[in-house]
Amino acid sequence: MDKRIACHCCDLLHEVRPLPPGGVALCARCGAILYRYKRNPLDRTLALALTGLILFIVANTFPFLAIEKAGLTRQMTLATGIFELYREEVYLVAALVALTTLLLPLVELCALLYVFAPLRLGRRPRLLAPVWRVMARVRAWSMMEVFMLGILVSLVKLASMATIVPGVAVYAFGALIVVLTAAFAAIDPHLVWEALEKH
Repeated sequence: MDKRIACHCCDLLHEVRPLPPGGVALCARCGAILYRYKRNPLDRTLALALTGLILFIVANTFPFLAIEKAGLTRQMTLATGIFELYREEVYLVAALVALTTLLLPLVELCALLYVFAPLRLGRRPRLLAPVWRVMARVRAWSMMEVFMLGILVSLVKLASMATIVPGVAVYAFGALIVVLTAAFAAIDPHLVWEALEKH
């Protein structure tokens, strides 16, 4: 049975064919990009997801910032920062920080591993369809970049009041943003659709 894909711009159906390295499939009617050649999508996605999980652990374990003022140094992790916001009764901000730095990245990483580790072993995950949908929705609401931008703005504003020393977790969090973006870019959705069709 021939595999077909609909153009996301004009809905014209096309037959899915293997592409050469670096190849791009274009719509015959409107010229929109249908899909691209991706080298080793399973291995690349898994490697990036595992790297992201390590970075996530580092970002949430090691100090995020150290504030030095009048000879005193106070270190903070992401978790202590969220707790301080909650203690100051800034509940909405605390919840947003917890979502963008803890919950959503962890859900994304776990979903990537849950979907693509079994596919790499030639198996179909039991809850593939719902996890794939959750992953797409979570990705749409992930705002790690906005949080990181807020941190950079805060560092500039606080620099005149105290000495701010970025911790290991800041760099790990920045790297996590890049790695997660690369992991989602490496995904070949056709592999998931093929696994869903086999059910």
